[in-house]
Amino acid sequence: MEIFVFARLHARPGMRDKVRQAMWEVQGPSRTEPGCLGYGAFQSVRDPDEFYIHSRWRDRAAFELHAQLAHTVRFVEAVEPLVDHEFRVSLAEQIW
Repeated sequence: MEIFVFARLHARPGMRDKVRQAMWEVQGPSRTEPGCLGYGAFQSVRDPDEFYIHSRWRDRAAFELHAQLAHTVRFVEAVEPLVDHEFRVSLAEQIW
């Protein structure tokens, strides 16, 4: 079953460009993973320091592999000190 992943990132003051750059750097390798069905980045129109990553994966195993790959680990390590909250992702199944 496909898995949908949502990640919210809210940049600390002055860190917006660094968060955006980290998001840019991870998206290329993530999109080429065999289990990746879609990968997009979004910026809030109300709060320019708020970003979202939405991705789709073939199944949970594909996402779990993604989470362990070097580019993903580097992304999490790079972005954690740049955001003003604990970095978390939500995994979801589509209900309709």
